[in-house]
Amino acid sequence: MSSWRRDYLRASSSEPLPVVIIGNGPSGICLSYLLSGHIPYVKPGTIHPHPLLQRKLAEAPGVSILDQDLEYLSEGLEGRSQSPVALLFDTLLRPDTDFGGSMDSVLSWKRQKERAVPHLVLGRNPPGGAWHSIEGSMVTLSQGQWMSLPDLQVKDWIRKKCRGLRNSRATAGDIAHYYRDYVTKKGLSHNFVSGAVVTAVEQANSEHGSPEAQAPGPLFQVKGYLTAKDNSHQPFSLWARNVVLATGTFDSPARLGIPGETLPFVHHELSALEAALRAGTINPNSDPVLIVGAGLSAADAVLFARHYNIQVIHAFRRSVHDPGLVFNQLPKMLYPEYHKVHQMMRDQSILSPSPYEGYRSLPEHRPLLFKEDHQAVFQDPQGGQQLFGVSMVLVLIGSHPNLSYLPRAGADLVIDPDQPLSPKRNPIDVDPFTHESIHQEGLYALGPLAGDNFVRFVQGGALAAASSLLRKETRKPP
Repeated sequence: MSSWRRDYLRASSSEPLPVVIIGNGPSGICLSYLLSGHIPYVKPGTIHPHPLLQRKLAEAPGVSILDQDLEYLSEGLEGRSQSPVALLFDTLLRPDTDFGGSMDSVLSWKRQKERAVPHLVLGRNPPGGAWHSIEGSMVTLSQGQWMSLPDLQVKDWIRKKCRGLRNSRATAGDIAHYYRDYVTKKGLSHNFVSGAVVTAVEQANSEHGSPEAQAPGPLFQVKGYLTAKDNSHQPFSLWARNVVLATGTFDSPARLGIPGETLPFVHHELSALEAALRAGTINPNSDPVLIVGAGLSAADAVLFARHYNIQVIHAFRRSVHDPGLVFNQLPKMLYPEYHKVHQMMRDQSILSPSPYEGYRSLPEHRPLLFKEDHQAVFQDPQGGQQLFGVSMVLVLIGSHPNLSYLPRAGADLVIDPDQPLSPKRNPIDVDPFTHESIHQEGLYALGPLAGDNFVRFVQGGALAAASSLLRKETRKPP
């Protein structure tokens, strides 16, 4: 760890950092790149295919995108995100991708060290965040090119590894490695602290003893601990003028809330099945593994188990014909493996016994109880009860952000304070052109916490936040 990072992480450190980023996934990495003095400009002579945007870009030749009016530039853009700056940054990086084109980015990047903003990026995992917790052979939902961060294309990085993309998609293992490599190749490593768990973010009051406390603007204290290789904890405490929340949604798996869910054979992550296979406690002769859920995580678990010839019972509350099932929203040509799972779910509900050896589907079944003798009790569509013997249970019904380190777990920051935080339905309420919290000056939110759920679009939030933070640094008195 570099000496300046060690200084800031000492419990006695009171000199405020301009920015602390909590979360080292794609959002945090992209923001660190921008805050490290990498400044985007439109390439001279480049013509953007969007006529209105091209006209606006031509009005300020030679002016960095970060120094332009993002609201003005993004006005009139349409696409697959509700975030205007996400659409702007996406169309600058991938001008015609939604039309099947492969036009190069219209941006060039210049390193301007004098514009760098000192910052730290705190994360539990290595750079890449939750991507390191996903089974490496799983294929990404998004196209590989959409997983790229600025100025280093995934396809080019993979090509140097002497491999290619599968159906235009990469594996989760490749993407995790790519993000970690990106931090190294772009010279960002000195800003990143892995193994860091944040336990509290509090706004300082006027009694804070630091002489810096009287400076204008808010001041935040960030507390937590570093996890050493021997699993010991080293506390840290640091001060920051601005805090960026970029922790994503994988911190807290959703639970069924039924009796027996805390029994040792009931798990909420696919990694538990991976570990059981490695340990030999689950094998093709074991009782079936029960997988609960009808989303992509559950489908990944079905695919993983069948790859190793593990028997599966797949239970879910919805009808197989429910138009809201995620499988109905994915093109078959790009996602054949997910449509195969959907076909298995449908066919099993019609044919009995199952046409797929080792797989049984239980549509419209509601889990009621898990028993210590490895029995799972369900309510079937007719209201009766069904009992199944299982070796392991994987409850994969989504996950929630964990903002327990914030006052009231961030409940005061969301759009509707009477409802729980939800990346899809009730994200943190931010200014769309700065990503600063509407309710707390100096606090920013990126990625799923702000409603952007795909890597392709989280980078727009980083652009908006970087533009805002750079303006604050420019206005700061000497």
